[in-house]
Amino acid sequence: MIHETKHPLILHKLAKLRASSTEPKQFRELARELSIMLGYEAMSNLDIVETEIDTPMGKATGHKLTSRIGLVPILRAGLGMVDGLLEIFPAATTWHLGMYRNEETLQPVWYYNKLPADPQVEVALVLDPMLATGGSAIATVTEIKKWGVKDVRFLGLIAAPEGIEALQNAHPDVPIHVASIDSHLNDIGYIVPGLGDAGDRLFGTVE
Repeated sequence: MIHETKHPLILHKLAKLRASSTEPKQFRELARELSIMLGYEAMSNLDIVETEIDTPMGKATGHKLTSRIGLVPILRAGLGMVDGLLEIFPAATTWHLGMYRNEETLQPVWYYNKLPADPQVEVALVLDPMLATGGSAIATVTEIKKWGVKDVRFLGLIAAPEGIEALQNAHPDVPIHVASIDSHLNDIGYIVPGLGDAGDRLFGTVE
């Protein structure tokens, strides 16, 4: 399942995020804000139970989340999405998985994995601003499923059709939530029109 938002506020902020004139500080702020808005949609069907609460005017029926949530940012660009999501899911745990893309093969290469032996969450939200070739997302989802989490969801900002197809073919049960589906990948595996290298723009490491 692919979910591409059409919310005017998200589209407005996404245009600012794309602009080459946007400096790292504003880029980080926009990525955080977009992550919050997309996160609401991605988690709209979490399990809840009714609970009774006391208000200043008497008792009321409220609701409580029952699912434990894990945020799994793909290093390093995924880090730019974590703070925003922790604002709306403050009890969520964060697990880091690191890989880089081999620029010749365009395949992911693992360099960091600190998942504990047993899963401690029921829902895992994989975070990566860009779903390009899909290699890193596929490897991450595969690892999380091996870990034992069945409810895995992908949250990104921009996706290429090639990445969507690859992730859906590998993991058809994983919903994909993004702000935009762009045109295509270029010959070096970058999304067009995209926004460039999200990690470099987040951390100011553009050469």
